[in-house]
Amino acid sequence: MTHNLKIAFLMDPLEKLDLKGDTTFALALEAQKRKHTINFFEPNDLILNSNSVFANVCKLELYSTKNSNQFKYHTKKIRPLTDYDVVMMRQDPPFNLAYITATHILEKLPSKTLVVNNPYEVRNAPEKIFVTNFAHLMPKTIITRNKEVIENFRNEFNDIIVKPLYGNGGQGVFHILKNDENFNSILETFFAQNNEPLIVQEYLKDVRKGDKRIILLNGEVVGAINRIPKKGESRSNMHVGGEPQKTELTKRDLFICKEISMSLKKRGLYFVGIDIIGDYITEINVTSPTGIREIKTHSSIIIEEMFWDFIESKLNS
Repeated sequence: MTHNLKIAFLMDPLEKLDLKGDTTFALALEAQKRKHTINFFEPNDLILNSNSVFANVCKLELYSTKNSNQFKYHTKKIRPLTDYDVVMMRQDPPFNLAYITATHILEKLPSKTLVVNNPYEVRNAPEKIFVTNFAHLMPKTIITRNKEVIENFRNEFNDIIVKPLYGNGGQGVFHILKNDENFNSILETFFAQNNEPLIVQEYLKDVRKGDKRIILLNGEVVGAINRIPKKGESRSNMHVGGEPQKTELTKRDLFICKEISMSLKKRGLYFVGIDIIGDYITEINVTSPTGIREIKTHSSIIIEEMFWDFIESKLNS
């Protein structure tokens, strides 16, 4: 029997989240139902003092009914994070230097405090780069700032997708058609905004049939949802109006999951969301994967229960 755990959620302020669909809220609510103590802190609350990790933490209380999701913060106090059994790293991207700094600090916690996901591996596994370890499962992809290389890629595939390397939620994603007069302007805008490379992929027509989000827990599939782009959109992200629908996994989907499973387990990437369009994986989300509320609604699979069953058993082993 697991004792009552002390859990600290590193996350964005709840008042900025859509609590009705937020995965972190669902995970925290399930922990609270199990009589675990849930606590909240933001990235800016992290402190490294004499190589010990502290944070300005407050107790969190959640309230959920059919029509309402509410929260209450208690008084903040600086505490050592070694006081907690689990630290849930659930801040949303962008995957920037602030995010990387948080992983460096959390990595200094001793192993008795379980950080999910493993901060060292999260730092080395940004969504759109980590997936390139499985290039045989991906659509044709380049990562570059070289305009000539992008032009040649476009000439080869005609329709392409251009997106920021460290973005999230479908922001900044462009479907550029053959002979699109906005091509040069789009690249100029990207290049003016930052010094990072772009990720450019062949456009997959199967996106019109949906973009599957599959959740893996310790490398094993626990649920999935299909996201259909709304009319006039090439993006299927629910943040930009993608419609979640119940889905079944194909043999190809299961093959892709099996191909990446061992790598996830080995790296301590316990809670992961992958995106599949047609026969191809496009992203491996390890920072703050979402989708469990939609999976629960459409498939009656309660992933938050599975998640805490797994964490409790791991801490007991």
